Amino acid sequence: MTGRTRRVEGTKIVQRRVVTGVLATALLLTAGCSSGGASAGGEAVAPGRTPAASSSSGQAPGESTPPAKGSVKVLRTVAEGLNSPWGLAPIPGGGLLVSSRDKATITRVDERTGKKTELGTVPGVAPEGEGGLLGIALSPDFASDHMIYAYFTSASDNRVVRMLYDARKPAGQQLGAPDTIFKGIPKGFIHNGGRIAFGPDRMLYVGTGETGDRGLAQDRKSLGGKILRLTPEGEPAPGNPFPGSPVYSYGHRNVQGLAWDDKQRLFASEFGQATWDELNAIKPGDNYGWPDAEGRSDDPKFHNPVAEWHTDVASPSGIAYAEGSIWMAGLQGRRLWRIPLKGTEASAAPQAFLSGEFGRLRTVVPAGGDKLWLTTSNTDGRGNPKKGDDRILELEVK
Repeated sequence: MTGRTRRVEGTKIVQRRVVTGVLATALLLTAGCSSGGASAGGEAVAPGRTPAASSSSGQAPGESTPPAKGSVKVLRTVAEGLNSPWGLAPIPGGGLLVSSRDKATITRVDERTGKKTELGTVPGVAPEGEGGLLGIALSPDFASDHMIYAYFTSASDNRVVRMLYDARKPAGQQLGAPDTIFKGIPKGFIHNGGRIAFGPDRMLYVGTGETGDRGLAQDRKSLGGKILRLTPEGEPAPGNPFPGSPVYSYGHRNVQGLAWDDKQRLFASEFGQATWDELNAIKPGDNYGWPDAEGRSDDPKFHNPVAEWHTDVASPSGIAYAEGSIWMAGLQGRRLWRIPLKGTEASAAPQAFLSGEFGRLRTVVPAGGDKLWLTTSNTDGRGNPKKGDDRILELEVK
């Protein structure tokens, strides 16, 4: 039996609760290095843990496996002086859109010069705690409809809206009025989820949190502690596992990252409580265990994670797929994790890079080929902000 603490995105609020715990011994990795602008060997302080491989990895025939060890090189700082950056969306043809959680603004960054142009403020956002203007995504038809989707916390709930982006208008006036396509997601001071992304099927996937009310995660009628799958108009997507429901998977604590590999398989990162953070391979209709399981479980009704980390080295946020691996940004962990894949399993132990070099890391997105965009999160109230401390970095990864 062990006492547990309730963790809030990188900080700990003491809440005594006696539960039956499974205290697993962490797998020790070979120590590497992470200094300067490049890191070839990773580092291994309280590393991630990968479950033993099963006989069925979900690997497609002829699919290659990346090397066990990778590398990260910081190519440059793209932009700095950002305020509580959260969502990041590359624009086809050039430019990066970044949302400010606390200012409720969306800004366009010229990835070549670093110039910042504010599109405007999103009305209706009520920033508080972990809530505010969170994830953003571009319409699958952005080239023709110029629609930006956003997940935000309002005075009453979390919701998804879409807005017309008109770059011909003056700075600060380029966002149209938000059209709410989906609402009623539970809100709280903590665990608001917030990541949104369009999948290869052109459907909108939405990661939500259970707001600290643990029972919501197992309640399939609740929108909290879920991954939702919607049409671009906000309706439950055709083919969802529960007819008429937007719920795609459940039993989540606080989903923070969504990404697909090159075989169109979905992965998601998730905050644990005080023992294990998770990277999960998402299967429609599956139960990921919270609050009955945190990390791996022997109960066959729960889907076990691809990899797990002690909470002080992860607090996972955004994830991206590149070069055969999932790349996961860590908030409290202040590092970037590489998880090489073999199908829907980890092919080697997770490897950490950039440990402590840039503070809290929030969002990572593909930049094409072996490049990634990475944002820091030191002005979110839990970091150690300095002038110009929140930035966008360009990385080369292998």
